[in-house]
Amino acid sequence: MDGTLVDTEVLWWETAREVAAGLGHRLSDADAPEVVGRAVADTAAHLIEVTGGDASAPPGTPADRASALARTAAELTDSFFRKVDAGAPLRPGAAALLASLEGAGVPFALVSASPRSVVDAVVAGSLAGVDFAFTLSADDTVRTKPHPDPYRAAAERFAADPAACVAVEDSPDGTASADAAGCAVLVVPSLLPVAPGRARTFARSLEEVDLGVLSDCLRRP
Repeated sequence: MDGTLVDTEVLWWETAREVAAGLGHRLSDADAPEVVGRAVADTAAHLIEVTGGDASAPPGTPADRASALARTAAELTDSFFRKVDAGAPLRPGAAALLASLEGAGVPFALVSASPRSVVDAVVAGSLAGVDFAFTLSADDTVRTKPHPDPYRAAAERFAADPAACVAVEDSPDGTASADAAGCAVLVVPSLLPVAPGRARTFARSLEEVDLGVLSDCLRRP
């Protein structure tokens, strides 16, 4: 969803930058691997790691750290939700690709590392009317991206072999998740580059992607 269908990665980066600043940390490119494409809990843990949770307070107990982690995760979620709820534009080519899938009767789902509240806000807003078979959020599996759990769960709900599924991703973590689940992956990078891989096909934009391109992803050796 984020950075693939909807242009929310910039909103997520802005959210993380604002929360980091409140903790006394200036977000930079060095933080990007722990922010872009990552779940809220991962980014919160990173910010606590680099700041201690409170720039004005000395290191505390494990309970203090857990409390700081929960506060930071809640602040990230609430701020990101407000930004997304205000409106997030679709990525170029997303509407046309989704319409072609619907028109051809190809079942598709949304698999996101965002919290359920954010997924529901985007599906009710920017993606309103899109006929997803179902949506999976970070709250719906024990582990989210980069672990394989989300894509394995999606394939299971489709009663399909993961190898018969194409995941469309924009980030290193999302691509790693789909790879580990055994899916073919179409990578359309957004903020971070994604390394080549055996089961990875690349496109510069969804405007280059049609049903033929998705079918070709499954035919890679």
